[in-house]
This record gives sequence, C-alpha cells and structure tokens, in this order.
Amino acid sequence: MFDFAPAADAAKPDIYRDLVSAADALTTGESDGVANMANVAALLGEFLPDCNWAGFYRMVDGELVLGPFSGRPACIRIALGVGVCGAAAQSGETQLVKDVHAFPGHIACDARSRSELVVPVVRDGKVIGVIDIDSPDLARFDEDDRDGIEALASLLSRRI
Repeated sequence: MFDFAPAADAAKPDIYRDLVSAADALTTGESDGVANMANVAALLGEFLPDCNWAGFYRMVDGELVLGPFSGRPACIRIALGVGVCGAAAQSGETQLVKDVHAFPGHIACDARSRSELVVPVVRDGKVIGVIDIDSPDLARFDEDDRDGIEALASLLSRRI
C-alpha cells in the first residue's frame, strides 16, 4: 500500500519536493506512460489543496488529447494555441494564469475554475503533453507552484 501525503504544515517548496519524490518512487521502472500519468494525477489530487482539476493532456497527431486526471469530466481534445493548455503546448512555455476569465480564448471545461497552471512536458525538444491544474480560487498559483510542477514535468518527460 502506498501512503503519500504532504505534512499538514509543510511549506510549498517542501510539498513539491515530496510530490516529485513520490512521483519518482511510483514511476521508477514502470514503462507504461498511462499508468504513470494515472498515479501522478492521483498524487496531484492528494498533494495540492484548493484545486478542482489536475491531470494530463497528451500530444496526439498535433493536438492535445485528454489523459489521466483527478476531477470532473473534461474537454477531450484541445487544438494547439487554443486555451491555456493549447497555448502552453504551442509555445512550449509554462502558463501561470491568475484569472482564467481574463485569458483570451480560455476554454471553460469546468465553470468553477478561476485560475490555472499548465506546464509542458518536453522530451527531446518536443512537447509530448502538458500537466494542467485548475483551481476555483483566483490567483491560486504562484512561482513556487510553477517551479514545483516544472520539476515534476522534467522527471516525467522520460516516463510518460
């Protein structure tokens, strides 16, 4: 049985260090990318408070396709350049959006979402997917969140 959870009073950098460590432990030696994404999506749901959606979109034939996640049902396909996920996938750059309603072309898969963090997963210079995290709180995400999820994406780049 796995029992991964952050300490109740942990600082964000410590939470992300523990999250990456747990993801490493769960994905080391496992070659199935979907299984690895599923376990990491579950970890994101456990480790990150005040989030209503956390998971993956995979790059398939030039568009993002829904992967494993924790949260309510979501958009299945997202074109490059459309919405926060599409912008991250097209640019290859992290998108930290404090108010999704102010983001041009935002896709409202869950009307409760008010802020979003999307980090590209890059392998050999190509975006192979994104990690997407939504929150019902405005400005939920900051640079500590960005740095932590970027570290997670780096770890997963060869495991998904």
